[in-house]
Amino acid sequence: MAVSATGFDLTPLSAEDIEAKAADLTPEEREVLLAHGTEHPFCGTLLDNKKEGAYHCRLCDLPLFSSDSKFDSGTGWPSFFQPYDPEHIRYLEDTSLGRVRTEIRCVRCDSHLGHVFPDGPPPTGKRYCLNSVAMVFNEKA
Repeated sequence: MAVSATGFDLTPLSAEDIEAKAADLTPEEREVLLAHGTEHPFCGTLLDNKKEGAYHCRLCDLPLFSSDSKFDSGTGWPSFFQPYDPEHIRYLEDTSLGRVRTEIRCVRCDSHLGHVFPDGPPPTGKRYCLNSVAMVFNEKA
């Protein structure tokens, strides 16, 4: 079993496990998470969330981002300057729009989350641009 530095199981899910977990997804969630789509800007339910807590993968519940790293990028999607744990994110080159971007996926279930860009705030200079439908928010108790 692969475990992250923050103590989470990173063992990849089987195709059967992914399909079972995806059974209750809405058509929009399926399009984003499984077909690598993108929700429309300024419509995501987590864009204006200001509560303390963690943003988890909608499909497998792996923590992805903390509210401590969330910022308003003005782009229309929830944005973060660093992941909850770098081991929880997988990076892939994406040339689907005729330019090179870096796609980010959940390392455990391979769900599409969004993209990361080199124009974020300090301390990392990165902007992780996420789809709200790719995440669930767990408020800090």
